[in-house]
Amino acid sequence: MIDLKGKRALVCGSSHGIGLACAKELAAHGAAVTLLAREEKALGEAVASLAISSGQTHSVIVADSAHPDQLESSVRAHIDANGSFQILVNNTGGPPSGPILDADPDAFATAISNHVICNHRLAKTLLPGMKEVGYGRIINIISTSVILPIAGLGVSNTTRGAVANWGRTWAAELAPLGITVNNVLPGYTDTERLNSLFQKKAKRSGSTPDRVKADTIAAIPMRRLADPAEIGAVVAFLASPAASYLTGVNLPIDGGRTAIQ
Repeated sequence: MIDLKGKRALVCGSSHGIGLACAKELAAHGAAVTLLAREEKALGEAVASLAISSGQTHSVIVADSAHPDQLESSVRAHIDANGSFQILVNNTGGPPSGPILDADPDAFATAISNHVICNHRLAKTLLPGMKEVGYGRIINIISTSVILPIAGLGVSNTTRGAVANWGRTWAAELAPLGITVNNVLPGYTDTERLNSLFQKKAKRSGSTPDRVKADTIAAIPMRRLADPAEIGAVVAFLASPAASYLTGVNLPIDGGRTAIQ
């Protein structure tokens, strides 16, 4: 039932990391994927890595969540030229790290705009097409901080919680239409961003990135980081007909870390 042939997916933040892993998995199951990110060169390399074994074609949109008007207009233009999407994967890089006591108030406004506002504008833009064909999947890549705030990520913890409740509110309102909205909460995943966070935490604490990484892994019951592909596999399931009765959930993919808290 994880068959996405004939479905079109828009995956945000998909030039690398978890976003690209989600795009690869959707393509492997037959979806035609449009990658959206701000770096044109990276997008070109990423789209070339997607499977085309189902005869589908893939595309890219160069846009930046820091500019919501441009983001929305670019996606609308793409839909007008190529047709509607049935799958939306909202995925945006997290705000800068740091304790909440040190956060500038403007940082919250920026983060809410990049995440909640842009997610909302994209969902509203894609919703008519989903209604028209009677199939829709909105999947928000967030964080386990929705369940358990992460030290040193004050602005991110706040914003991720807002995205989670935005998504669950959408889920309740769209459920009568058979359109599902779910939140994926990755735990510590082996990405460039996580490595950057390790480096910053090490600098603040006078430790080393390797020590910070080892301490992080020691607190995960599975004793390892997630591979981005493992997040992508769950997203492909949620995007498929197999997940048609699953909506409004916060789904942690974290090796059991939040289960033992």
